[in-house]
Amino acid sequence: MFAKSNGSCFTIALLSLGLLAASSEFAAAGWAKNHPGRAEVNARLRVQNWRINQAEKHGKITAAQAHALHAEDRFIRKEERFEASQHGGHLTRSEWKALNQQESGVSKSIP
Repeated sequence: MFAKSNGSCFTIALLSLGLLAASSEFAAAGWAKNHPGRAEVNARLRVQNWRINQAEKHGKITAAQAHALHAEDRFIRKEERFEASQHGGHLTRSEWKALNQQESGVSKSIP
């Protein structure tokens, strides 16, 4: 009864992709607002990564020490992602506190 042309299928597919892209942009814009714990933890990890790189660059730590510190940060990031996946993308208050304590421990090791 209804004949579909290749052009109309292409148009529908293109519109669907556009809606998907728009919805993901809206979701990304509200991510930090809806997940302040994750945003804080990840921001601290970015700063610590920069501090480790700077300490190595200026000779305050060796490459091996920098590698070990980066490994600790990677572990914290993996833990943050795992814990958030268990609660629909959110961290509980106790998980947030524990991750911050771990980050503080690594931070004290960076000169």
